[in-house]
Amino acid sequence: MDLISNISLGLATALTTTNLLYCTLGVVIGMIVGVIPGVGTMASMAMLFPLSFYMAPETALIMLAGIWYGTGYGGRTASILLNIPGTPANAVTCLDGYPMARQGRAGVALLLTTLASFVGGTVGIVLLMGFTPIIAKWALAFGPAEYFTLMALGLIAASAISDGSALKGLAMVIVGMIFGTVGADVYTGTPLYTFDMLELYEGIGLVPLAMGLFGIAEVISSIGKIKAGDIDRKSASFKAMKPTRDDLRRSWFPMLRGSSVGAFFGTLPGTGPSVASFLSYALEKRVSKTPVRFGKGAVEGIMAPESADNSAEMTSFIPTLALGVPGSASMALMLGVLMIHGIQPGPGLINDQPQVFWGLIMSFWIGNVILVFLNIPLIGVWVRMLMIPYHLLYPSILVFVAIGTYTVSNSIFDIGIVLFFGALGWLLRVLHLPAAPLLLGFVLGPLMEEHFRRAMLFSKGSFTTFFDSGITKVVVILCAILLFWSIASAFRSQRSKQS
Repeated sequence: MDLISNISLGLATALTTTNLLYCTLGVVIGMIVGVIPGVGTMASMAMLFPLSFYMAPETALIMLAGIWYGTGYGGRTASILLNIPGTPANAVTCLDGYPMARQGRAGVALLLTTLASFVGGTVGIVLLMGFTPIIAKWALAFGPAEYFTLMALGLIAASAISDGSALKGLAMVIVGMIFGTVGADVYTGTPLYTFDMLELYEGIGLVPLAMGLFGIAEVISSIGKIKAGDIDRKSASFKAMKPTRDDLRRSWFPMLRGSSVGAFFGTLPGTGPSVASFLSYALEKRVSKTPVRFGKGAVEGIMAPESADNSAEMTSFIPTLALGVPGSASMALMLGVLMIHGIQPGPGLINDQPQVFWGLIMSFWIGNVILVFLNIPLIGVWVRMLMIPYHLLYPSILVFVAIGTYTVSNSIFDIGIVLFFGALGWLLRVLHLPAAPLLLGFVLGPLMEEHFRRAMLFSKGSFTTFFDSGITKVVVILCAILLFWSIASAFRSQRSKQS
């Protein structure tokens, strides 16, 4: 009965004219920001943050949250159509979404990922509504040792993302980890691999790395190879957007698995949508009976990460609101809104400010429905982007990449970083080395190092800390199984090629 009354309170708050207006404004801005590669959620949230001073706290949170999860819907558009991730979390969608677009199935991919985003968001919202107190308590059980073993599992799973041998995948993970170590050391401030460049003291940004590896590399590789006539104009019609029965059959379980992975990682501070989308893709490729289809336009390869992305975006509010622990810079802005209005985030928020908590949650339902109704009619418009002549489309992409990269930190140096990783991405394609594991190694490597060092400090240098809790034991066993599975799969694949 309490849940029903809380839902009623939340709906009454979210459906006020003011909150409904700002919810719509937030999701529309988020969707547009997601479509434009590189601009990023933080830039748009930061620009609108001063408006929150003059709003009710629930209204400000509803608007900023709309931008946060709206980018997930918009980010997949550039990933599928142009092979440029709209946000870092959408990078893995490029792997199968872009091949589908080249096959004339861009409309199908966009429609299915809209469905995946809605289902993932719905799962996340349900968990947020019913299990926030339980999950918050459970998330507190994760210490440095638990996080380290979880990151190790993620890095081993990264080998599953790659086409070809697991050895190549793990090698690219290590390369990504090396790039992730660039910058001043967190504990000592010692510069690592900065080559006396002040711009590298804060490390390499995720946005320029992802944009270079996937976007610029695609432009370089496509020069002289793609013509406007390569895309069938019929693919922009509404009839072409209709998925087949096989598409739908292959979609449901990946959506559910992806939503579960996203919900899990969303509750863990410091992981979030990017990690969730990559690991859900790795899981999906591992459980598939036909893993060779991945990277060539597999429907499962877009449904799992997109549902994981949106599910993680919803459940990332659990540690932020229930524990007062932001898992990202965007979530830190959310906490800033509460603090500006004199509201203390943490376990007491749900009881002390129920209209804020439940109004925000109910706005998620409204925002996701608005995004579905906005995205479906626009699919034909987005697909027609592929009809633009090549000599006009790709220079425009480069301009957007440069503008988007520059706006993240107002640094010309970052544009140079994009060009460097664009050249590296092209070289990896020539050498038939996978780029996706490099990106995951870049994301998880620094986190893994940080939690390893914390675990060593807390245990006074004893490695037994990684076997003390039930959580770490289970994850270590999973690491061993996955590593054995990867080696065995590579061995079987090699034998089949020889025979």
